[in-house]
Amino acid sequence: MPYEWTHSDTQTVLEAWPYRSLPKKGFVIVIGIAVCLLALPAIVLVGSVVLWVLLPFMALAVTSIWLGLQKSYRDGEILEHLSITRDDIHLTRHERGKAPKEWTCNTYWATAHMHETKGPVPYYVTLKGNSREVEVGAFLSEDERRQLYSDLLDALRKAK
Repeated sequence: MPYEWTHSDTQTVLEAWPYRSLPKKGFVIVIGIAVCLLALPAIVLVGSVVLWVLLPFMALAVTSIWLGLQKSYRDGEILEHLSITRDDIHLTRHERGKAPKEWTCNTYWATAHMHETKGPVPYYVTLKGNSREVEVGAFLSEDERRQLYSDLLDALRKAK
């Protein structure tokens, strides 16, 4: 699961991040396979003018794959840090290139909600308190959000 709970005597901490289906090693393999597959038909054209015409398009294709995967990695650099103590709950969301977003609430007044259909994603999990409602783990899959909601209810119950 792309989130982890840490428990101690005084606090419970949740760290959540987007799932990465293609690790960095896989990135290198994908680029290598793309180069090999594009080079294979080009072997027949070695020594002809046609190779020089096709070469920029092949380079453009590999560059496009490279840049698209890099953008996907940058967009997925999100970390949510939720700290629950007896006194307060503190949520911080870190996104690449943006200032951290923070939310704090008294634990007693905090409530967790799951919006099964009325949210930007199915089974949308939020925390409500201090006159504000914030999302938690919207980048997780549906099953992971359901499990997160259950874990979050347990953590809130134990903290109160």
